[in-house]
This record gives sequence, structure tokens and C-alpha cells, in this order.
Amino acid sequence: MMVLPKRLHKGDTIGVVAPASPPNIEQLDRSLPFLEELGLKVKMGKHVRKVDGYLAGTNEARLEDLHEMFADPDVKGIICAGGGYGTGRIADQIDYNVIKNNPKIFWGYSDITFLHTAFFQRTGLVTFHGPMLASDVGKENFHELSKKMFQQLFDPKELHYTEDISPLSVVNEGEAVGPLVGGNLTLIRSTIGTPFEIDTVGKLLLIEDIDEEPYCVDGMLNQLAMAGKLEDAAGIVVGDFKNAVPKRRKSSQTLDEVLNYYLKELKIPVVKGFKIGHCQPHFAVPLGIPAKLSSRSKTLTFFPGVQ
Repeated sequence: MMVLPKRLHKGDTIGVVAPASPPNIEQLDRSLPFLEELGLKVKMGKHVRKVDGYLAGTNEARLEDLHEMFADPDVKGIICAGGGYGTGRIADQIDYNVIKNNPKIFWGYSDITFLHTAFFQRTGLVTFHGPMLASDVGKENFHELSKKMFQQLFDPKELHYTEDISPLSVVNEGEAVGPLVGGNLTLIRSTIGTPFEIDTVGKLLLIEDIDEEPYCVDGMLNQLAMAGKLEDAAGIVVGDFKNAVPKRRKSSQTLDEVLNYYLKELKIPVVKGFKIGHCQPHFAVPLGIPAKLSSRSKTLTFFPGVQ
């Protein structure tokens, strides 16, 4: 089952939530004029500015904001202020009937990957892996292409990623079509063995991460491989791995060596170099929507993520 959220229109209200760590408030405030430039009104979650250690408020507070934004008929879409840590804590406490009965745009990445996976598997809702307000939009280096990616929420057109955006490298040849799932590798790995374990059968798996040394990426890919998640996939989209370099070890394999070890022998198309993840530009993509990965043309194509 796949549920497309309704597109946005100028004058619509966007809800802002912080389901993970406390966002940088200065950068969050600096991001709001961008939403206004898009013609949107903003409704801030009651607990967005709360701090509970490395969490943006208690589990109950973050759940309350999430439930209220989905239940509010005046809120047409939800954008996360930032990521960090904490969404895995609340996944089993979410009332998924609220989401199923009120499907709408949900946008974020990084730690939000756990929610993307949970929402799609429990409700079929197509969500969006894209730059967040405090983490990206409110920074001075927010890229023009990243800004343009928000237009897919208003205008349901196909998206095409080509080498005009970034150089792409083919790990394995081939073409594959399937729903795009995944996101942050750390969070994908954290679903294994839980009720929200990612389903990759017949799907294109997106992986990206930040500040993880090659040996850490090795461990995570090893777990996915042993769980059958790599072999089950129809294809693999390798996004940005920012700062994935050795820091504590004098002797190390490179990130490319690790990726090749786990992905090269798979009998599915694998392409790397996509500017999707903790990077600028950040090419925002719909998750759960059918996409086509082609090594021959070095392209990734998506059907519209809204109706």
C-alpha cells in the first residue's frame, strides 16, 4: 500500500516539530523567512524549544507535537527542525492511526530516518528525505538547488538526478525499479531486530551518513548484509558520506574499499556519488515512491511524491 500526501498550495500552514534532538534555535528562527518566501504559514510545535539533555523535550512532549500536527486539519505538511537522536525512542508509542487517517507531507532526514521507515511500513505514507530547518535552511551555506527541491511539494513532477548535479560512479551495472527506502545508515541499522525492521525486498535502498569512520560503516553494512537486507534489495543508491575518513586509527581501509567489499558482489545495480544526505546541495527525494536507478545512463528518476 502506498499513500501519496496532498500537494501544498500557497497560503497553506506548515507544522514544525523536533522529534529528535534540540535544534539550534538561532538557525531555526533564521530559516522561517524561507518558508514565508514559499508562501507558507508556520505553526510551531509547542515543545520544539524544549531541552531534555540530548533530546528536544521528553518522549511525551515530542509525541504530543507529532500527534497534534498530524491531527490538525489546518496543517497541510510537517517539516522537522533537525535530527540528532531520539526518534527510535518514540516509534513504538506513536498512534499510527492518527497518521493513517490524516496523511500529509512529512519532511526530514538523518535521525528522522527511523520515522520515515516506521511511517511507510505501518501506514504506507510517502515521506520526504530532505534538508531540515535548523540543520540546513537556517545556515548561510544553504544551497540554491536545495531550496529548489521544496518545489516538489507544490508541483507533482518527476524528479531526475543526473551527473549535471554531481559525478556518479558505477559499482555494479544494471537497471532497477522499486520504491526508494532507507536514508541514514546508522538509523537503518538500528531498525534491525525491532518491529520496525526495514524491508528492502524489491526496493531501492538509499544509504548515507556523517562522521562515521570506515570501520564503523563496515560494521553497519556487515549487519545489513548478514540480515539479508543488501541481497534483498533491487538496487542500492549510495548517497553522501560526509567526513567518512579515519580519525582514530593510523591504518584503515578507505570508505570506497568498504563499500566495494559489501556492494561489488551483489547482483543488483549500485551507483554512488549522489548528493543526498548531510551535504550541500542536498537533493531531496520522496521515500516509498517508485524510482528507477540506471547505471547505463547514470540517472535516478522518481515519480511525483505528492498528488
